[in-house]
Amino acid sequence: MSNLIERWGRFEFSCSGPKVENPFQDAQLTARFWQGEQSFEVKGFYDGDNNYRVRFMPPTVGVWQFQTDGSHAELQNHTGKFEVGEPSVENHGPVEVAHMWHFAYADGKPYKPIGTTCYVWTHQSAELQAQTLKSLEASPFNKLRMCVFPKFYDWNRVEPALYPFEGEAPNKWNYDRFNPAFFQHLETQIDALLALGIECDLILFHPYDDGHWGFDRMAPEVDDAYLCYITARLSAFRNVWWSLANEYDFMEEKKPEDWDRFFHIVKENDPFNHLCSIHNGFVLYDHNKPWVSHASIQNGSAVTDAARAVILRDAYRKPIVYDEVVYEGDVPRRWGNLSGEEMVHRFWEGTIAGTYVGHGETFDRPDVILWWSKGGTLHGESPARLGFLLKVLEDGPAEGLEPIDKWQNPQYAGQASEYYLVYLGANTPSEWKFSLPKARLSDGMEFEAEILDTWNMTVTPVEGTFRTKRRNMYWFEDEARRSIKLSGNPWMALRLRRVGERVEHKEEFVKSLV
Repeated sequence: MSNLIERWGRFEFSCSGPKVENPFQDAQLTARFWQGEQSFEVKGFYDGDNNYRVRFMPPTVGVWQFQTDGSHAELQNHTGKFEVGEPSVENHGPVEVAHMWHFAYADGKPYKPIGTTCYVWTHQSAELQAQTLKSLEASPFNKLRMCVFPKFYDWNRVEPALYPFEGEAPNKWNYDRFNPAFFQHLETQIDALLALGIECDLILFHPYDDGHWGFDRMAPEVDDAYLCYITARLSAFRNVWWSLANEYDFMEEKKPEDWDRFFHIVKENDPFNHLCSIHNGFVLYDHNKPWVSHASIQNGSAVTDAARAVILRDAYRKPIVYDEVVYEGDVPRRWGNLSGEEMVHRFWEGTIAGTYVGHGETFDRPDVILWWSKGGTLHGESPARLGFLLKVLEDGPAEGLEPIDKWQNPQYAGQASEYYLVYLGANTPSEWKFSLPKARLSDGMEFEAEILDTWNMTVTPVEGTFRTKRRNMYWFEDEARRSIKLSGNPWMALRLRRVGERVEHKEEFVKSLV
């Protein structure tokens, strides 16, 4: 029996194969993995140098068995067993959808995404890639959007060292033959993210090639073969999310039905059912389709107001991740010139709406190294404040934040009658009267309060506690009608927590608002 593999780790079997003209097309390897009644059919891939591999991410502990099948005798009837042990301390499994609108790891630990974007950091020099990982290690980010293909766009006119296909740059490719070295390097960096506890939101297609390499306009059969190959290679990586495309609707060579087909290919070739979505430019994909796990949205204005951010949540009834809301920076583009304050504000508005928001940074630097694309070093003011937000989220309800009175008072979020975040945004009041929407409340409930300065990253406890008393048919206030004194600064929030045992509520939350 081979060395112990941890639960949600990665088991790999490799063998030599037949001598064929094109091993990427002329030979196929599959394997069945089973434990008791659990069984998985997993596709293998050719990895160069006459090596064929198949990878498996075991979902349970204990002894697993496998048997290979293939198109040639050399690939058939390899068998074996391996022991799967308990996961290591930092291994919580792949991220899944939880509580309809939120996320959790496979072991149930809540996952609160605070993501960033470095589209083509893996296509830069080794030194710059190392610096990116160093910056990520010191950052609050636990999700990274990144592309498989290189990018040919403003601030990105550099040829990478590796390409996904054999051939000659810039556009003389043998699309029948992948370049294993390219994918091996990609895997190394995905594992480097895993070691930092970062989810890899992997973008499979993007429009920012403009025909330079031609990866944005490959033939349908090439697209399909590429998707089969990359899912065979990467499905066993527990920190991978599939993003079918960045700004899919800008890829004019693709039709709407192509994207549906791509989803089916990815889902059919991923036995571990990783999160899977697609990112828009101007046209939203129909995220109601059952193969979409969560909605990845580009919309900066939606998260300037929690009342707008919540709309897509209700429309799709899935987690909403506003992955692109305009970037912190100073480039002469309307999509890359947010102040740090505005970036943090958009995160908080999205958070109060019960959604999630993504970061990016685009400072126009003499070295032409912009984090949003190449990685390197973070220069903005928002990352530290997003770390503060992450701490607030991690200290909050495991089920996630829910809008509490979304149509009338969207500044309230939490778990009604137990936990509240009240975000005041750009408003600068000198006091806040203790006042809560009626959902699930009754007279005599006791709360403690804290003042959060979301920009200066401070938490100030408020002396004493507050006891609820009905004011009218919609609101409860403190029975002594107390208020909380504030600094008069913008970007403040209140955190209120119920004192005593948590109460399980059987009544419908929405009905309680009527």
